[in-house]
Amino acid sequence: MTDILVPTLGESVSSATVARWLKKAGEAVAADEPLVELETDKVTVEVNAPAAGVLEAISAAEGAEVAPGAVLGSIAAGAGAGVKPAQPHPAPAAPATPHVETPRAVTGPVAVPGTHAPLPAAAKLMSETGASAAAIGAGTGKDGRITKGDVMDFLARPAAAPAAAAAPRAPRAPEAGEERVKMTRLRATIARRLKEAQNTAAMLTTFNEVDMGAAMALRTEYKDAFEKKHGVKLGFMSFFVKAAVAALKEFPAVNAEIDGDEIVYKHFVHMGIAVGGPSGLVVPVLRNADTLSFAEIEKSIGAFGKKARDGALKLDELAGGSFTITNGGIYGSLMSTPILNPPQSGILGMHKIQERPMAVGGKVEIRPMMYIALSYDHRIVDGKEAVSFLVRVKESIEDPRRLMLDI
Repeated sequence: MTDILVPTLGESVSSATVARWLKKAGEAVAADEPLVELETDKVTVEVNAPAAGVLEAISAAEGAEVAPGAVLGSIAAGAGAGVKPAQPHPAPAAPATPHVETPRAVTGPVAVPGTHAPLPAAAKLMSETGASAAAIGAGTGKDGRITKGDVMDFLARPAAAPAAAAAPRAPRAPEAGEERVKMTRLRATIARRLKEAQNTAAMLTTFNEVDMGAAMALRTEYKDAFEKKHGVKLGFMSFFVKAAVAALKEFPAVNAEIDGDEIVYKHFVHMGIAVGGPSGLVVPVLRNADTLSFAEIEKSIGAFGKKARDGALKLDELAGGSFTITNGGIYGSLMSTPILNPPQSGILGMHKIQERPMAVGGKVEIRPMMYIALSYDHRIVDGKEAVSFLVRVKESIEDPRRLMLDI
């Protein structure tokens, strides 16, 4: 018999939810055939069969929260293997009983009598922060177990009114025509992280506008030759990635992050590119964007977009970004204030190109203009740096020759 295990889920991902079993107990499976989908805070992960045989037992039902290394089920060798009733397999790190007795002093979090113990990642965070299971209350995990997200939500509550914050709001009676759908892990994580950014960072946004005429003319002149040579279309995103990289080198605080009482400066640019997928917004990362050519940037962004639409992004493609660019212009947005992607300290927002009358050399001309926005963490980025950063981006886009000459 071969156990089906939860794989390593990637950086900062400590648990997953069993979203959907693709096979039923008793069905024959081939080696490497997809068996079950796990939904993490970031992406959906397929777990393949480690061996050929018959799916003998399903240990983790749909909706169960599982940790890396936990047993999802088992495969019996041979097509004729008998099927046994599914017996739950406890995750390796999960406690064996719902109650925790304390015959001696303990330092870690324990379960509240009548509730289930916290999940391992939640227990670790509770030990580090001093949060108690009694204060957190019932968790959102399976059987009411406290998850890491529950602990983070508890820590984000206003300290001035802990009792009121801890009390769960009773769901109101549904009205005619309403439908209630449970949030996916990805959507819940997006909501939690965006609120975390607002609660933690001293976030401000500065704006500018860019005349896109020169970049559009350059793109029109060379787009056919570019596509013929590199096999990918020349878009404006590569111009903005290059412009942002140049500005980040000049103003490194925008590419830094806060870790405790230290500022971490990064001598590389891992550029997050926000793209929309069927399950919500995801931010795959262009690693070492400061070393990539226009063609390499366009190819990578195109590949990320396709993977996002297909739900095929991998966890390591979403981790480690140091700065983010988001383009609301593809949806028609004229102006917005992007929210930081923590722990990053800056995010650049692009918007729709719109022809507007502009004063040029004492005359009024119709020019293709774009508003751009930089949201930044004022704890480490000063207003002068933020404004100067955005001016550098503007200058690079309005005169793309600066990007070629690195000035």
